[in-house]
Parts: sequence; structure tokens; C-alpha cells
Amino acid sequence: MDGIVQDITVGTKRGSDELFSTCVTNGPFIMSSNSASAANGNDSKKFKGDSRSAGVPSRVIHVRKLPSDVTEAEVISLGLPFGKVTNLLMLKGKNQAFIEMNTEEAANTMVSYYTTVTPVLRSQPIYIQFSNHKELKTDNSPNQARAQAALQAVNSVQSGNLALSASAAAVDAGMAMAGQSPVLRIIVENLFYPVTLDVLHQIFSKFGTVLKIITFTKNNQFQALLQYADPMSAQHAKLSLDGQNIYNACCTLRIDFSKLTSLNVKYNNDKSRDYTRPDLPSGDSQPSLDQTMAAAFGAPGLISASPYAGAGFPPAFAIPQAGLSVPNVHGALAPLAIPSAAAAAAAAGRMGIPGLTGAGNSVLLVSNLNPERVTPQCLFILFGVYGDVQRVKILFNKKENALVQMADGNQAQLAMSHLNGQKLNGKPIRITLSKHQTVQLPREGQEDQGLTKDYGNSPLHRFKKPGSKNFQNIFPPSATLHLSNIPPSITEEDLKMLFSSNGGMVKGFKFFQKDRKMALIQMGSVEEAIQSLIELHNHDLGENHHLRVSFSKSTI
Repeated sequence: MDGIVQDITVGTKRGSDELFSTCVTNGPFIMSSNSASAANGNDSKKFKGDSRSAGVPSRVIHVRKLPSDVTEAEVISLGLPFGKVTNLLMLKGKNQAFIEMNTEEAANTMVSYYTTVTPVLRSQPIYIQFSNHKELKTDNSPNQARAQAALQAVNSVQSGNLALSASAAAVDAGMAMAGQSPVLRIIVENLFYPVTLDVLHQIFSKFGTVLKIITFTKNNQFQALLQYADPMSAQHAKLSLDGQNIYNACCTLRIDFSKLTSLNVKYNNDKSRDYTRPDLPSGDSQPSLDQTMAAAFGAPGLISASPYAGAGFPPAFAIPQAGLSVPNVHGALAPLAIPSAAAAAAAAGRMGIPGLTGAGNSVLLVSNLNPERVTPQCLFILFGVYGDVQRVKILFNKKENALVQMADGNQAQLAMSHLNGQKLNGKPIRITLSKHQTVQLPREGQEDQGLTKDYGNSPLHRFKKPGSKNFQNIFPPSATLHLSNIPPSITEEDLKMLFSSNGGMVKGFKFFQKDRKMALIQMGSVEEAIQSLIELHNHDLGENHHLRVSFSKSTI
């Protein structure tokens, strides 16, 4: 029968919204369910479904809660990064659409991506899931003419590669930004705190779907190229974010359109990422793919439990006393799905894009220590991975407790978020903010047994220099350690012997191909790696070289 779309069942809406009825007539299109009630014209039944379920894989994808003024080209642009869009059905009266992809695999990649990164069109979050229908059959009615014309225009531009999203924009003469590139060039000025790829993704994905990011340093400036799914999103992000500070009074964004219209990403790692291609390798001596992609697709536990908190915008960071919101964006930015990015935010303390308040106290109370083995020096080295430790006091009468004073409240938050619960000398340590504002040094003549140490002028502070590379390399404790400052005469065997001399087991080792001064070494466990870092950071290797040890997010 002409004008009928066969058997398209309508998916679930989220939250408390009702589903529209099982039999919907939209102009010449009748959406019908196989159920008897629909056949009898009984449209009063409502479906309730699992609000998080993306459904059974299908080439057809159901898009809901579209802005009322959305264009065909914009809807098509949602699917373009993932493969060829072979059909489109717009239900404008219902603010919905159905997109048919050329393969189920393309549809699957698309739904997986949008499950973790809420797609945004015209500043409005939209919802995507598989349709129960296996293919779309559309007719030649006027309603469909625009959709088919848009599809043909895109397909004529596509040359076997992933289409440039710009082609989708060019399709629609109504799009004001037709000729503009979906790629932004971003320069970060006043880089006093780390800005990671994940921080950029977090901020920019509020304005549209971010497909790819490449970060690099040029002319001593941290820069990035970021590709959106469509030029409108790029325009919106540029207008909203250009000149804003990411962190309070520093890390200023300078944004321009790039001359490039598409980015070619070869590796998924901490320098570059293609969110449409989770299969890309991580490249030599880069973080392993599974970790990077686990981060990109949301590490469990760090994302808000409710996928719909704040009407489609998840709440602020999962960091105490921190939150970030962007002007002209409803609700706060999503929680950072990546520990290092959350850590960077904590390290930076206040987000300059309004909303983030300082983290406060810089003194930590560390408990459940092993009183036989703990020393101020061991806590100085361990906590020094996350900030510049000023003073350490092991409590005289309760030696399983210590106070650690960091340079500021943000470093304290950072150390607490990474080290709380980690095992030190066989016991999981507990870390909370102390009620003390500073660690008091013992008065002259007061018995102390060397339990209080002042490290204010230590040459081992990693974060004294603003913009230091150490800011970019803050990672949670891991079994793999990054070694640097290795003299040329030291061999792999020398380092393996050194790291197994304290009873640890070395599971893997590799020098960096491009720079033999650096290496990765994998210990038997995270606890062994923590112990090795404490004992061997700043170890004298001869030839005036002191070994630098830090946690790595790579694996060997």
C-alpha cells in the first residue's frame, strides 16, 4: 500500500515522558504495530521500557526529542561519521526521525557512541536508539521529497570515504553556516594547569557531537584541532567559548575555524582520538587502547548513576566542592568520565567558566598506615606524585596516622582522589581532609623522633614550574611505571635488577624507541609499583643522573 511505512514500532521515551501511541498517523505515513490493538485502532496503549536500553541492533535508528526547527541535513549529519545513510524518515510533528544506515555495524557504532556522548542539535540533547524495524520503506510524498533530496545530495558528495559533515550542511540551503568548516583550531593561552584531550572533549561536546580531536604543541603553545559532526555546532562553540578561561584566571581558549574540513586520526591515545573509530591502535609507547577507549566511553563509577540527571545534562564533576557550567548551556557540564581529567580539574581548582569553587583545605589526614614501616620521606615521595608536599607529620602517639600538607587545596583533592584506598606496606590507606589548616613544626627542644619533616624547599617538587610537562602526566597508581633520566650506560638488565631488588617482580620492560632516556617497567601489582616508586624515585644511577619515576597509563 502506497504511503505506509510497514511495521515501525516506536521506541521508549526516557524518564516520566509518555510514549506516543502505538498507532500514529503523520500525514501520509502510518506507523503501525503488529499488535491486535493497533489493528483495531486502539491507540490508548502505552509502552514502558528500560530507559537505558538501546534495543536490539538494527540498521534503522530511532531519533527522538528533535528540535522543532531541525533540518533533514542536520539529522543526516548524526549518522554520516559512522557510515553511509541510506534512508531517512522525518516525523516533524512528533519531533522524531528514523535513520537507516547501510550496515548494521555502522548503526551499532553510532548507537554505542551516542550512548556515552549525548548528541546535541541546536543546543538541545536528543535521544537515539535502535528501531524494532529492520529497514525503512518510504514513499514519494512531498513530506519525503526534502529528505530524499538531502540524501541524494549527500550521497553524490560521498566518494567511498566517510563523508565530510560539511557536505550535509551544504545540502541544506537553509543552513546559515553552509560553507563553514566543522573543524575548530583551539589555542590555550596561559597554560598554568594541564588541559587534556578529555577536558576539551568534555567542554566542547556540550555544543554538538565531537567526532575527532588532535592535540599538539606548536610555537610553545598547547593547541588542538577539534572536528564536530556539523559546522553549526562548531559555530555555536566558537561563539560561546572563544575568550573563556577553562580554569580560574588561566588556560584561556582562543578559537578559530580551521582551513581543514576533516581530520585524519591515526591513533587513539592521550594526544589524539577518533570517537567514531574505537578500533584504532594506540601507537608506540602510548596508552593501551582499551584504557583509552574505556575512558572515552565512560569508566564505570565516575559517571552519574542517572543518565538523565538535569534534563539530559549530567551533573557536575564527581569531585567534592567542584562544578563547572558554561554560559548559554542548560545545566552543568557532564562529569568527567576520565580520572586524569577529573584530576586535572581538581588540580586546577577553580574552573573559570563560571561555577567552580576552590577546594579549600590543603592538609590531609592519612590513616591505616603501617606504623612499623611508614616514614615522612615515603609519604613525601608518594604524595609528591600529585602535588608539591610542604610538610609531613607522623602522629607521635598514633603512628598509623599522619598529616600531609600539600601546596594548595586542589593538590590535596587530587592526591586524595588518586591515593585513597591504595595499598601501602600491605594496608589500604584512608585519606580525608584534615581539620588542621597547616602542619605545625615541633618547637625547639621538643621530642619528635624525626616524625615531622619540612619539605618546603625540596628540589624534588614536580609542579613548581607553571606549565611543566609533569602536569600533563598525572595518572592514578598503576602497575606500570614511567622511568626517565636514564643514562646511556644503564641497560635493561640493570633496571630490571634494581626494581626486583626490593622483592618486587618485574613483568615487562621496554625502552622508548625514540628516546632511550625513558622506559616503561611493569611490576607484579599496583602495590609493588607504589613501593618501587617510593624507594627508587630520585635513585642515583651514576653519571649525575637521578632516576625519575611516575605512574604510567600505558601497558607493555
